[in-house]
Amino acid sequence: MIKEKVRLTQMVTSAGCAAKIFPEILSEALKDIKWETNENVLVGFEGKDDAGVYRISEDTALIQTTDFFTPVVDDPYTFGQIAAANALSDVYAMGGVPLCALNILAFPQKEDLSILKEILRGGADKIKESGAVIIGGHSIDITNIVYGLAVTGKINPKDIKGNDSAQAGDILILTKALGTGILNNVIKFSEPDETTYTQLISSMTRLNKDASECMKLCNANACTDITGFGLAGHSMQMAAASKAVLRFFVNKLPVLHGAEHAIGEKLLTRGDRSNRDYTKNNVMNEGEINKIREHLLYDPQTSGGLLISVPREHSNLLLLELHKRGDIFAAVVGEVTESSEQHKPGTVIFSYD
Repeated sequence: MIKEKVRLTQMVTSAGCAAKIFPEILSEALKDIKWETNENVLVGFEGKDDAGVYRISEDTALIQTTDFFTPVVDDPYTFGQIAAANALSDVYAMGGVPLCALNILAFPQKEDLSILKEILRGGADKIKESGAVIIGGHSIDITNIVYGLAVTGKINPKDIKGNDSAQAGDILILTKALGTGILNNVIKFSEPDETTYTQLISSMTRLNKDASECMKLCNANACTDITGFGLAGHSMQMAAASKAVLRFFVNKLPVLHGAEHAIGEKLLTRGDRSNRDYTKNNVMNEGEINKIREHLLYDPQTSGGLLISVPREHSNLLLLELHKRGDIFAAVVGEVTESSEQHKPGTVIFSYD
């Protein structure tokens, strides 16, 4: 285990642990509010897409997104990098280019300010790597450390890669391995070996920049990033928005080193249960379920990879380009099919055959 100078994950109170609001609770809170819109809102609430898109001219639209959470690792600089990479991901999932960002920060003033400086330095370095700039932010003094960013990107409206345009016959490619949520619990409650730790940090700090550029090069039809709702939740949203069925080959899913062992040790996240509840009416299983691998489908990912729906004739080139650019875990993990009497639009099938 790589020893850290501080234990950020132990500074988070149980009341302040990072977790998304349960989807059903959030939906209930949102449903009766009249959300104003206009002809320039190209992507809003409707499809539960990765980010909002607002047109400002015929050939330019702004992509806007935000994300923040409590520490998932103990090193403050690394935490800053992960939070920034995670916040940038929605822009990349839409096929956009990040322009600028605002820091979102909660930090207890009684703590060592060198920790705060390292968190902000990590975020700044990762934003610099993306080519964007940080132009301000907001901070508050509370018990728990929270860090993230609001990010603005740009895109030509004709080039948006939403989650609503997957086509029957497409191949599904996942660019990063699964298991970050489970392994973050290992960091908090156990002692990961060096291989597990190194692979986990490398995955969470890696930008989806190269993957986004590759999918645009290969004319992908649709994309979403895999984050808090897990593979099951985000693929269900893509299937519903695209009015299609997504079939996954569970045994072909890439998995981070140590994740399956951690599942065997019961180091599961709270999101495992909430993501199951969220997707239970839209998920079907084929074959004998592998209980270990099943948990990976619902594991909430931190700075996860892109799930790309690409025409079959372009899939081999996309996979080659992804590997060439450094997404070494990228793999073909499924396919898009038409809905039927047996499989309604929005269905996700997990095949264990």
